[in-house]
Amino acid sequence: MLFNELPLCDSLLEGLQAMNFRETTPIQEQAIPVILEKKDVIACAQTGTGKTAAFLLPLLNNLQTDSHDESKINAIVMAPTRELAQQIDQQMEGFSYFTPFSSVAVYGGNDGEAWDIQKRGLMSGADVVIATPGRLLSHINLYNIDFSGVKYFILDEADRMLDMGFHDDIMKIEKLLPKERQTIMFSATMPPKIQQLAKSILRNPVDITIAVSKPPETILQSAYICHEAQKINIVKYLFKEKAPNKVILFSGSKQKVKEIAKILTHMGLSAGEMHSDLDQSQRNHVMHEFKNERVNILVATDIVARGIDIDDITLVINFDVPYDAEDYVHRIGRTARAGDSGMAITFVSPEEQYRFSKIEEFLGKRIYRIPVPSELGETPEYNPVRDNRRGGGSSRSAKGSGKKGTGSGKGNKSRSDHNTRKEGVPSHPEKQTKEREVLHPEGGSKPNESPRSEKKKIEGQASQKQGAQKKQRGPKREGTPQQQGVSGKREQGSSREQSNSERPRKQRIPRNSDSPATDTSKKNPSTRNFSETKRVSTPQKADVAPEQATDGKKSKRWSWWPFGKK
Repeated sequence: MLFNELPLCDSLLEGLQAMNFRETTPIQEQAIPVILEKKDVIACAQTGTGKTAAFLLPLLNNLQTDSHDESKINAIVMAPTRELAQQIDQQMEGFSYFTPFSSVAVYGGNDGEAWDIQKRGLMSGADVVIATPGRLLSHINLYNIDFSGVKYFILDEADRMLDMGFHDDIMKIEKLLPKERQTIMFSATMPPKIQQLAKSILRNPVDITIAVSKPPETILQSAYICHEAQKINIVKYLFKEKAPNKVILFSGSKQKVKEIAKILTHMGLSAGEMHSDLDQSQRNHVMHEFKNERVNILVATDIVARGIDIDDITLVINFDVPYDAEDYVHRIGRTARAGDSGMAITFVSPEEQYRFSKIEEFLGKRIYRIPVPSELGETPEYNPVRDNRRGGGSSRSAKGSGKKGTGSGKGNKSRSDHNTRKEGVPSHPEKQTKEREVLHPEGGSKPNESPRSEKKKIEGQASQKQGAQKKQRGPKREGTPQQQGVSGKREQGSSREQSNSERPRKQRIPRNSDSPATDTSKKNPSTRNFSETKRVSTPQKADVAPEQATDGKKSKRWSWWPFGKK
């Protein structure tokens, strides 16, 4: 359908023509006529489908055709992030260019002058307020704002706002608005919490659902099956000779984002970071530099996975596997926009294999596996079903997963990669075989309870004979396996004096060790693991996917693409 086929006023159609908007997207085709009828709407459609125009165009049309108080706020649009609020405000300016309506963007992270501008817009009654929930509440708490003229309340990326903990803020703002209004909710997913929110603030809504589309075929999707500690070295390998232009690397935590950006910068690459610790001026600067190609690699959290429109992204790297298929689609959807081609690489550690298998299940195909370069060490076995049985596949923990079912050699290597000394796994071959089989490097619930409960049973028996010495013996018996795990020389039944003499050495050795298994509760785990891959590496067994022959032809389009050896 064409925009000129919709019942929009002439001034809006003129603006659309100037912006070269001609054909509607599916969500626009279905949502605009319903919103024009002033019905409440709950719409489910993924980002990048034109949702912003789907609610802004009918909103501006209704403001143009209906009577409203020009001295009061007439519409509130809520967005989860500053970047999305800015983008909505920019599109608002474009669509309303030939209309007399004003708007103000209300978001945090800026200076006092911006606060004053926001305050004037709220107090004088801007026609449309585009705001993040937290910043709008900050204004509300400081002075009285007249919301009696609000006729339209729109929530964009509602699921994202709830994920960020804005539910209470949204409900506080909603209670200040008139009951007689049109409420519109857009969400990329429709979990139960969104349905509950819709029931509480919407009245007989029209349900519009656009199925989550799969990534376009123009995106060449691939994955490395690797250990967590190998990920940063794969990044170094990819960018060793030439870094492609406009790359986004997604990571699940802002701490990892900071560390990865530092490592890339030390490699001499032009890398910027984007996360919630940056203030608004810093975010604007980074995005401006990235859009103008003065920053080639943007290392970011999911803050830029949704709603941010950046052209010409050549490559998206998922340093961590997203937690659901929708997030995966949102991330890699930053590339191959407007019919262009692009690439997406996902790093899959053992604890992320189950999540990755669910993404493949959603896509309905097997993502091509790129063999890890042999110099980076041995790779783990891909077995997502076994991870699922352990429960590690669905865990949101960023720590390593158990490798119990990946073979003895790989299992030992995984323990070296992840927090072995933290759990105190004994290494004495004769005395501790049973305990080695029970203990799990990630502290799984049932396996780790077994040796502890047996210790408590032994201590309980000893307490009947020794009474007051029970409390002293307890901690020392608990410390004994850890000392054995560090030294590999002492047996579990060592004497009290011997244990006391070894205690300083137990504390000193992990501090001096180069292993990534040192105290990760105080040090950044990503920093420890990044530099230690070669220490635990053994020659790699090639994991060549059957699709390599066909996908290899595709790779010829990308001169820098490192399939196999260069």
